[in-house]
Parts: sequence; structure tokens; C-alpha cells
Amino acid sequence: MSRTGKLPIKIPAGTDVSVVSNEIVVKGKGGTLKRTLHPAVSVAVEGDAVTVTPARENRLARALWGTYAAHIRNMVAGVNQPFKKNLQIEGIGYRAELSGKQLKLSIGFSHPVMVAVPEGITVAVEKNIISVSGADKEQVGEFAASVRALKKPEPYKGKGIRYEGEVVREKQGKKAAAAAA
Repeated sequence: MSRTGKLPIKIPAGTDVSVVSNEIVVKGKGGTLKRTLHPAVSVAVEGDAVTVTPARENRLARALWGTYAAHIRNMVAGVNQPFKKNLQIEGIGYRAELSGKQLKLSIGFSHPVMVAVPEGITVAVEKNIISVSGADKEQVGEFAASVRALKKPEPYKGKGIRYEGEVVREKQGKKAAAAAA
């Protein structure tokens, strides 16, 4: 029994939720999000609340019940206020700049790394902080993770791209050879 699936999802004012055939559409001031529904779950919109129920009584339906409730909850929240992830660049000579729909990263390679910004995501660069925001929580997190994966923070000096507030445990490094002499 899903704890999050049992709770009805409240629809704030200015947000429109509709179910068309096997697709749920959420419209708000931040844009429109769509998601295809699995046949194992059914979604009903009644007044200012959305309820998700399992269509069958099997393990898959129970597993997807809470998952789809969380997806719909994130869609409703995202069209009202965009999700945001901040990435911090650490290292001498490491920098990022935005040119059109391309993010240009100088992160210690012999060449700059160009990353295409997907549709529906807004990227802003200020000093050494890259701000990724958008209505779709999944898309924002996936893009931020793909940018971070280009140069993960290394454990000796901490250079690389990390999430803002992420703590990187640094290793000690080599010991001085003077003790042996």
C-alpha cells in the first residue's frame, strides 16, 4: 500500500490538469508538461485534486502507484515554480560561459567542452556557478548530472564540477620522503 499514492494531489489556482486517453497534461504559468500513463495505474481529476489508483491488484500496479503520484506531484509543482540546481566549478582556469543554446566549459582539457542545452531548460552562468532551472524535475536533474559527469570533483585538490553545497572528502596525498633519509 503506497503512502504517497493514497494522498490526493492538490491542484493550485492557475493550474490545469487533464487526462486525455493514456496521457496526463499539466498546464501552468511555467509551461506545459505531459507524461504517458502506464495501463497499471488510473488517474482521476475531481475538482481541485488528482487521485491516483492502481488499475489492477498486482505487484507492478502497487509499485507504479506511488511512482506516478510522485511524478504528477512534481509536474504540478514544476509548472508553478521551476526546479533549480546549482553547479559550482572549482579549479584554477576552470570556467563556464553561455553562448546561445550552448554551454562552453573550460575544465582542464586541451579543448573547450561544448554542451547543448535541451529545450525546456534555462541555464545561467554567473562567475563560477552554473544555474540549471526548468519545469521538469527529471530533465533538470539529468542535465545537471550530465554536466557534473564531464569533470567530477577529484579527491586530492577538489577540482572539478560539483553541486552547490556538496562536500568532497579530500585525501591526504603523498607523504614527504624526508623522513626516510
